[in-house]
Amino acid sequence: MLTSKMASFKGLRVALIQMLVGEDKSENLKKAVNLITEAKKENPRLVALPECFNSPYGTKFFPEYAEPIPEGETCSVLSETAKKNNLYLVGGSIPEKCGDKFYNTCTVWSPEGKLIGLHRKMHLFDIDVKGGVRFCESDVLSSGNKLTTFDVDQCKVGVAICYDIRFSEMTKLYRKLGVDLLIYPAAFNTTTGPLHWELLARARAVDEQVFVAAVSPAQDLAADYKAYGHTILVSPWGKVLHQAEFAEKTIIADIDLNEVTNIRQQIPTFSQRRTELYDTIAKSSL
Repeated sequence: MLTSKMASFKGLRVALIQMLVGEDKSENLKKAVNLITEAKKENPRLVALPECFNSPYGTKFFPEYAEPIPEGETCSVLSETAKKNNLYLVGGSIPEKCGDKFYNTCTVWSPEGKLIGLHRKMHLFDIDVKGGVRFCESDVLSSGNKLTTFDVDQCKVGVAICYDIRFSEMTKLYRKLGVDLLIYPAAFNTTTGPLHWELLARARAVDEQVFVAAVSPAQDLAADYKAYGHTILVSPWGKVLHQAEFAEKTIIADIDLNEVTNIRQQIPTFSQRRTELYDTIAKSSL
């Protein structure tokens, strides 16, 4: 039930779905639809799914689960679900097949079920942490080269995927585009997650004075790659508003866009940059 305070709320209600992902694609899609439908009862305007929500995360799985966009089964389900529930849907990410290349790709759908955004992960997850985790997405995936934004009422939303969050230059370009909310479908692991997950989400929020939502799969201890979970929503002040733990959970939250305006007026770092000395610029048609 909405209180009278919430009824007069001017902002954006979001649902961040931390779902458990298995090896059965059909079951993953069915679960995503059920969780979105359940979240709809709380009247979110925007719903976001995690990285690789239709597939286990791993280079050996990407080619097997990859689909064309927007012709594939997953896109059909996302389009229908967004339309049926009359909401904006950030479709986490899925392995995409385009010609002879594979991408880690996020699609965005309007309440009419139209594809309004497509973001291919720009920074591939290639790391080798001694005694921790080794992973090399570039063994299979190609990288994207474009920023992705879309508008939900008065809120401009930017999309990036997981490892993209480590690159502050990319976030600065989103700020230049006027973004108020950054959404990162992401699957940090149990090595880097405890150290960097919250830190990076808060850093990007404070750097660019935006809301940051990082949406993870739930943790499956039986999986080859164990996601950290901890789906998180951070305010432009760097405050953690909501954070899940390891299990499947949906976060429903109201984003007050006045917070973006307030911090940018009170701590005007963007206008105080010494652009005659330094700047962050796009070197291609992002």
